[in-house]
Amino acid sequence: GAGGGFTRAGAGCSDGILFANNEKATMQNLNDRLASYLEKVRLLEGDNADLECKIREWYAKVGPSCEPRDYTCFHKEIEDLQSQILCAAMETNKILLNIDNNRMTADDFRVKYETECGLRQNVDADICNLRPVLDQLSSCKTDLQLQCEALTEEMCYLKTNHEEEMNCLRKQATGDVSVEVNACPGPDLRKILEDLRCQYETLMERNRKETEQWYACKVEEVNLEVVTSSQEIESSNKQVTELRRQLQALEINLQAQLTMKENLESSLTETECRYNKYLAELQSQISCVEQRLAEIRAEMECQNQEYKTLLDVKCRLEQEIQTYHCLLE
Repeated sequence: GAGGGFTRAGAGCSDGILFANNEKATMQNLNDRLASYLEKVRLLEGDNADLECKIREWYAKVGPSCEPRDYTCFHKEIEDLQSQILCAAMETNKILLNIDNNRMTADDFRVKYETECGLRQNVDADICNLRPVLDQLSSCKTDLQLQCEALTEEMCYLKTNHEEEMNCLRKQATGDVSVEVNACPGPDLRKILEDLRCQYETLMERNRKETEQWYACKVEEVNLEVVTSSQEIESSNKQVTELRRQLQALEINLQAQLTMKENLESSLTETECRYNKYLAELQSQISCVEQRLAEIRAEMECQNQEYKTLLDVKCRLEQEIQTYHCLLE
């Protein structure tokens, strides 16, 4: 505006120079105008000096535009926050690694549990298959005992019949002796009876030994089968007991691992929430600082623009003063 007024004044001065008849009046007019413009220049220089002082004061408070603001006071806090973020990331990675390890351990325990369940089912199936064999062996043992009792009864019956026949034969032999006293001598019945008795006793003894051997063999076989079956059943029961114990231990361990996993997940969630909140606060602080920096930058640009405008006005005034000097010369 000052430049425009000075231009208009210059144009009026030129008109005065072109159209004035009195050179002295023209020079007086120019001197008056020059004095007024010099006064305006002094006023503008004073205003400029005041503005420069205000700018220097503002820069002293906020910071110079040519030099970056001193953020060294925030460096330590930023480094601490970065170290905390790194520690939190490391802890998160450790927790995730522990969760993966626990998941793999749980999978291993699940596989072992399924394997043990399969073995238990196989043992139960073997036991179920052995039960008919045990029942068959029990029935066979009962049959053999019945046969043994029957053979014992038959042997007792045969002994009784033998004794009765021997008594009968003795009575008949006694009667024959009394009859044959007057008769001609015949065959020796006593010897014949003794031979028959010996043969019969030999045959009975042989049959008894064969029966006892057969019965002993059968009983031994049955006992061996019963012992084998008992050992197998006992070993199966031991295996089932051991498998149950292992199953209980695995279930307890699995429950402990699941509890640990839940605790770790809750701790991880809590840690994530805490650090997310902390990061949100840091982000809000950073946003506030960035907003403040943007405002300061905008103010500095406005001040620079005003300063440039004043410099342009000053330059134009100096150019006009130089033009008046030339005109005066």
